[in-house]
Amino acid sequence: MRLLICTQAVDKDDRVLGFFHAWLIEFAKHFERITVICLKEGTYSLPANVEIYSLGKEKGHPQHLRKLVYAWRFMRLTWELRHSYRAVFVHMNEEYAALMGLPWKLLGKRVYLWRNHYAGSLLTLLAVALSKKVFCTSRHSYTAKFKKTVIMPVGTDADFSGPIIYQNRTPRSILSMGRISPSKNIHVIVDALGYLTKHNVPYTATIVGSAALEGGRYLDKLLARAAELGIDANTKFLQAVPKQDTYKQYRAHEIFVNASPSGMLDKTIFSAIGNGCLPLSSSLDVRDMVEERFYFPEGNAKVLAQKLNSLLSLSQDEKFRLAHMLRERIGKAHSLEELGKRIAEEVV
Repeated sequence: MRLLICTQAVDKDDRVLGFFHAWLIEFAKHFERITVICLKEGTYSLPANVEIYSLGKEKGHPQHLRKLVYAWRFMRLTWELRHSYRAVFVHMNEEYAALMGLPWKLLGKRVYLWRNHYAGSLLTLLAVALSKKVFCTSRHSYTAKFKKTVIMPVGTDADFSGPIIYQNRTPRSILSMGRISPSKNIHVIVDALGYLTKHNVPYTATIVGSAALEGGRYLDKLLARAAELGIDANTKFLQAVPKQDTYKQYRAHEIFVNASPSGMLDKTIFSAIGNGCLPLSSSLDVRDMVEERFYFPEGNAKVLAQKLNSLLSLSQDEKFRLAHMLRERIGKAHSLEELGKRIAEEVV
């Protein structure tokens, strides 16, 4: 099977989208040839059967022309390369499926859309209508309700084999890692740390992530709130680290917190589990996979603080046992290898 993949970025050093580089390496094992059209390309090292074409975001264009330039280049490339692929995998960017879905259908190209988010729009509905199948990981995603939707593994490249490295973790340590954005509900985590501090619960916390313009204003508010609550003495805010170095953060902490709404099912949760962290998540999907002790209601900082206190208070032996149990229970089912196999089965 020759596959066209449309995605945002091919750059293994991208601090948010770098994971897709590993996806391409895995997908290359299952398809004869992969052609990739991305909005931006950076550093990559991919198998010989993967070819990359960029729409040129990395070169920069006047802001008022960007969308027009990208749309024209995208349509031109999909036409020029039409003999190089039989099916299309659109990753997250529903605009691609909406823009070229009908021409692809007329050309006999089957379109498969990956979209995993709690919100949707008329554009989403159009992209879904023009796709043969839709993939998502969360049963609470906006796209999960369609008959053509297939629930897929998350596709984390965390190593789920071998022993969990536990001896170098900071005792009573908490980690949050990902994009700094209001949609990620980082303020809920900050408020929960405030509860712990108010009740003299010992802990250290690290919040890792970078912010775009909107997120930058949000980060300023988080820092101000941290100072107001008096948690800045034992809470660090760090810039995002390269994808290949994230494991160092996971393996330095005992507990990983993700406050994103249901419907997103962040890969970071599964990467954390794969690296031996105990998770705390507000995702209903995660609640269905694990014990109630690892779930807190969305937006509820007080309950999150109570759950954190409970996990922090466990003995090292009990934390270690739970970490092994969780990795065995859900880790392998959401591995990148499992995702590659499932995509190859569905994209026909």
